[in-house]
Amino acid sequence: MKIKPLQALLIMLFFFPFSGHAIPTGAPAEPLQPSFQAPVLKWQLGGCYSSWCETGWYSSPAVADLDGDGSQEVIGSAYSIVVLDGATGSLKWRVKSGHDISEGTQVDNVGRTWAGIVVADVDADEHLEIVSAHSGGYVSVYDQAGNFEPGWPQHPATNEFRSLAVGDLDQDGSMEIAVGLARLDHTNIWIFEPDGALRAGWPQLSTDQGSAAGLYNDNIGMGDLDGDGSLEVSVPSDTITICTYDPDGSQLMTNSIYHDQPGHDMDYWGEVPAYVDLQYEIRGWGPCYDEPTARANFANGPANIVDLNGDGINEMVAIGNVHDCNTSPYTDLYNVPYILNADRSRFNADGFDWTTLPSNTGAPLSENYNVIESVQPNPVTVDLDGDGKLEILYPSYDGRMHAFWLDKSEHGNWPNQVYKPAEGFIRFASEPVVADLDRDGHAEVIFASWTQKGSNHSGKLHILDYQGNPIYEVDLPPAYGSPDWNGALAAPTLADIDGDPDLELVLNTAHSGLVAYDLPGTAGARLLWSTGRGSLLRNGLVTGNLSAAASHVDRFIANPGDTLTYTIDLQNSGTPLSDVSVSDILPAGVHYDGIASLSSGDVTYDSASGTIHWSLSVATGAHETFSFHATIDDQLSGFQVLANKVQIDDGAGNLLERQAITTLNGKLVYLPMVDRGH
Repeated sequence: MKIKPLQALLIMLFFFPFSGHAIPTGAPAEPLQPSFQAPVLKWQLGGCYSSWCETGWYSSPAVADLDGDGSQEVIGSAYSIVVLDGATGSLKWRVKSGHDISEGTQVDNVGRTWAGIVVADVDADEHLEIVSAHSGGYVSVYDQAGNFEPGWPQHPATNEFRSLAVGDLDQDGSMEIAVGLARLDHTNIWIFEPDGALRAGWPQLSTDQGSAAGLYNDNIGMGDLDGDGSLEVSVPSDTITICTYDPDGSQLMTNSIYHDQPGHDMDYWGEVPAYVDLQYEIRGWGPCYDEPTARANFANGPANIVDLNGDGINEMVAIGNVHDCNTSPYTDLYNVPYILNADRSRFNADGFDWTTLPSNTGAPLSENYNVIESVQPNPVTVDLDGDGKLEILYPSYDGRMHAFWLDKSEHGNWPNQVYKPAEGFIRFASEPVVADLDRDGHAEVIFASWTQKGSNHSGKLHILDYQGNPIYEVDLPPAYGSPDWNGALAAPTLADIDGDPDLELVLNTAHSGLVAYDLPGTAGARLLWSTGRGSLLRNGLVTGNLSAAASHVDRFIANPGDTLTYTIDLQNSGTPLSDVSVSDILPAGVHYDGIASLSSGDVTYDSASGTIHWSLSVATGAHETFSFHATIDDQLSGFQVLANKVQIDDGAGNLLERQAITTLNGKLVYLPMVDRGH
């Protein structure tokens, strides 16, 4: 054994948890990984009890720094709502789901949580809130410690709220909260203001302008469909129509092709039935009583409002459950995307004609939840191949994950066969998340699966390339306790939960609690669809995504009187953000010296608080940077940790925190390098 002297390693003499990445001198600001490795189980049984776990349903977990301490929390709900330490999975706090204090009674868990957990600054007070919807007709807003915000909870119904979506409908800076009811009722959606007041014009549908029924999945979509600057609300439900509303509750008008039909004038979205044959749709009825006729129901088909072909005009995408209305009961045939314009006409642009639909995409393996829990065909609209146009992914009851390009075909090896007959039991897939994990310009697709009841098998974590080829399949933990199956019904969530360079993936499993996996080699990944329904607002609209933001400093060790250069990097993998606000809070004893470089926006400095403010717009795909100089007070002495804190408000309800660390009067420690070679 030989020892080579003076081959040095820099050893950190302390541990200081922080969000973001402090880059020592000479290290690259944006490390690129050539590949990524198989997922590694980080922790499991998050939120479980000593011998059992609450049954997890379709509620996608959230990741956020709730308390602003620079570390991430995982927020999830099966029945109760739990907040876990991101790095370890340990329980920080738990509250009963939607327990009612407004009526003077304390109610135990009101029931399960179907819709994904929302985390957003709903009331524009610069603090994150947690929003959840539950069975029993409860919707709740909590502060970062689990206390009800003023005006909450609300209890407008007695059936289950399965749909929850949040968005700033009228662009006034605060968020509206929409919930949808799983009950066969004409009135099926309520919208609340941040203080719990019911918004004027709601609930809907309260008029006779079409049909509406129950929302049996997380169906509500929000987005600017008609280009007027406000968000419309699209509500597929348990019927053959889709209602789409302006923020005031009035329905959008339809194309003239639907007007003045004999005996069936269809002026509003909710009056147009979704047949497969466009001619039946235009006249308003099909020959169901005389011959086999295919039409779609949207009880479980959420809506996304997105710009599919990149022309600046948004379309609405929903997955219809096509059935034969000539049979009794109706025979379900297959799931298929409908793409609709603002006037309810079918999408037909740039050579992509969706006036006719793909057909026979796959018959159901089972729709009996006593055999296997039902699959939910949540659409995911992302650019898989980097050509600037969006593909449409969704899991289906045929046991496959589908991916349609705008040419109406499934490229490569799509659809991916999740169900494998040789296993001897049915396996279904969750809504996927999508990210370019290795930054090669092509996206990876990540989802979970679950198994048939009585199979005594667990689901898997699946990672596919953009062409539908499997990269990794990893068994999820077995059920904890007595259940005879396991897996994850809910969409995973991608985030950095422990402050290291790589992503982690968090799952709300059916019978093993919240589970986290490390994704080695994913530093710098581009997140395209990072959680259930696209974002922590759960509205099917991927707003700007600044999760790759980072704060850097050019010196890891410095001395009094030294000048530091801080750099803030913002990268937006979502839709344009027009009102981003960044606050950089300098450490005590560090003084701002001015801008070094600025890609765009305006910078101001508040000397009293030592805070630098950077305001800007961040376009889709943009990489914005701001660097500034700061000097350490030459009177400072002793060893100190100088933590430069950065708060990022994306203007869409999401708050991020990053830090860059410098050690004052630190020392380099040199250790001998052991050479075990010859």
